[in-house]
Amino acid sequence: MTTRGVDWLSAAADDPVECRAAWAEDPRAPYALPAGRFFDVVTVEQRVGMETFDQLLRRGLPFGPVVHDHKARRVGFFLGARSSGSFTHYLAQEADTDAPPSYRYLGKGSVVVVPGPMPMAGDRYQWLRAPTRPPIANPLRPVALVTMLVASAELLVRVDRYGERYPSADALALPGSGSGGV
Repeated sequence: MTTRGVDWLSAAADDPVECRAAWAEDPRAPYALPAGRFFDVVTVEQRVGMETFDQLLRRGLPFGPVVHDHKARRVGFFLGARSSGSFTHYLAQEADTDAPPSYRYLGKGSVVVVPGPMPMAGDRYQWLRAPTRPPIANPLRPVALVTMLVASAELLVRVDRYGERYPSADALALPGSGSGGV
């Protein structure tokens, strides 16, 4: 994480000086920050979150910092503060079913625990994408997140169905092909 990223993130704290001092003492230390002031966070279960992160990255879509909580098995995507309305609007448009992917929206009145600026492998909290500077407001972030979140959840449902239908390589064998190997 860059110095500008640390400055932006710590500025969101109730006491920015205390936050920077805590990270100066231990740059691995997680810190609880209030959501809703500088950013909101959408959290999803780990499997959907990792697939969503991968899709956003591979497709070059706009997105901000992303945090991974290994113990809770959740991934959090940072959006601009007060993005709830646009997020839920686009989610309603994108989701084909009455049951959109499960998520938690952390806005004003919520707290998010973030990794320190220099987490190490094995730490509970990790940055998948650390803040490097104050994010530039981008109205496409909620749209990109919703689109890839819904697509990733649908993809994983299909993968699970496929796994139930074809639990092993032998189950893939064509009738009359003999050994069942590829």
